[in-house]
Amino acid sequence: MKKTLVASALAAVIFAPTASAIEIYKDSKNAVEIGGFIDARIINTQGDTQVVNGASRINFGFTREMSDGWKAYTKLEWGVNPFGNSTIAYSSESNFESQSSDFLNNRLGYVGLSHDTYGSITIGKQWGAWYDVVYNTNYGFVWDGNASGTYTYNKADGAVNGTGRGDKTVQYRNAFGDFSFALQAQLKQDSFDVDEEQDGSSPILPTANFMAVKAIGTNTADAVTTVEYNYTYGGAATYNVTDKLTLTAGFNLGEFEATTSTGQRFTETDSIYGAGITWGDWDGEGFYGAANVNKQEFHDTDNLGRMLPEAWGVESLFSYKFDNGIRTFVSYNILDAGDEYEAAYNGDVFKRQFAVAGVHYVWDSNTVLYLEGRKDFSDFTSADKAQQAAMEISEDDGIAIGIRYTL
Repeated sequence: MKKTLVASALAAVIFAPTASAIEIYKDSKNAVEIGGFIDARIINTQGDTQVVNGASRINFGFTREMSDGWKAYTKLEWGVNPFGNSTIAYSSESNFESQSSDFLNNRLGYVGLSHDTYGSITIGKQWGAWYDVVYNTNYGFVWDGNASGTYTYNKADGAVNGTGRGDKTVQYRNAFGDFSFALQAQLKQDSFDVDEEQDGSSPILPTANFMAVKAIGTNTADAVTTVEYNYTYGGAATYNVTDKLTLTAGFNLGEFEATTSTGQRFTETDSIYGAGITWGDWDGEGFYGAANVNKQEFHDTDNLGRMLPEAWGVESLFSYKFDNGIRTFVSYNILDAGDEYEAAYNGDVFKRQFAVAGVHYVWDSNTVLYLEGRKDFSDFTSADKAQQAAMEISEDDGIAIGIRYTL
C-alpha cells in the first residue's frame, strides 16, 4: 500500500490530463517510454474559421533502478505544431516570402530521484505544486481553465511564477497514507525595465506604493523603473477522503522589488492560495464533478498585460460518461479583479467569465472525437473604447470540432 501511495504522489510530478505512454524498451535496470498526443481541430471564433493545433505534444521518459531502493528518472516534453503555421511576409529585400513558426517548443524537462520511503525530488521545468490544487477542472480540450491562476501572464504556461510548467524549479514530494504533499522552490534571477509615464508613474505595481512614486514629479521621456522578480515558493496538499472524494489546498508566493528612475524602492508580493474538491474519475464511467477557488494578488495580468492588484477566481467542471463512450460536460469559470483593479486603472473593469459545454466520444482510451462550444459572459468595461475592444477580442464565443490521438 505504501509503495502504491508514493507511486501516486510521484505520478503527480508528471501529471497531465489524459496522458499515457508506451514502453519501448525495458531491461533489468533501465526503461524508456514515449508519450504525448496529436490534436487537430477546426475552430470558429473571433469571426474566423481555421484548422489549428490543439496543444499537440511528444515526450520521452527514462527510468533507472538504483541501489538501496532508489530510482532515477527524467522526462523531456516538447509541444509540436504538425499542421503548419506559414504566413506571407514582405522582406527587407522587397520580396514576398513564406515564414513558418517553430515546429517544437519546450514544455517540460526535469530529472529526479525517488524512494518508496523518502519520497521524490526533481529539478527542472515541471508542473508546479499549485497545479495539484486546481488540475481537477482542467480537462476541457479547447477552452481549459484561465481562472485558476495556473496559466499566468495572459494565458501563458505559468513558467514565470511557477504555478504552471515552472522554469528552474526544485520540488519535493511524499505521501503518508491517504495524505500527500508537494513543496517547491523556483530558483531564478529575473530583471526587466518598465517605461515610466511623464508624471513619474510606473504601470508595474499600481498600489499605494505606486501612487507615492507617482507623486514624486515629472520624469524624462526615457525614464524607466527596474523590476526584479526572483525566487518563488509553493506548496500543496492532497487528501483522498474516499476512493471518489479528494480535497486539495495550496499556495504560491513570489516578490517584486522595483526601483524607479528617481531612486524610490518598493516591493509587492505575488501571492495565490486556494482549495479544490473532486468527486469521481474523469476517465471512468458515471458522474465526475470538480471545483476550485483561489484568491490572488499581483499574480496575473489582464488581456493588455497590466498587473491585477487583486483578484479571485472560481473554476468548476461537471461531466457524465456513459458506457457507450459518450462523455458530456459543462464548465464555468470566472476571474474577477474587483475594486482594486478599477481604482488602479481609471475605473476599468476586468471580469473574465465564460461557460463551456462539450461532447466527447471516447472511441477507445487513446482516440477521442470531440465537439466543444464556449459562451462568453465577460465584462471588460473601459472609458477607452479601443482599449476595451482590445481586451474583448481574445474572450469571444466559439465552437470547435476535433480529434485527439494519444500515443
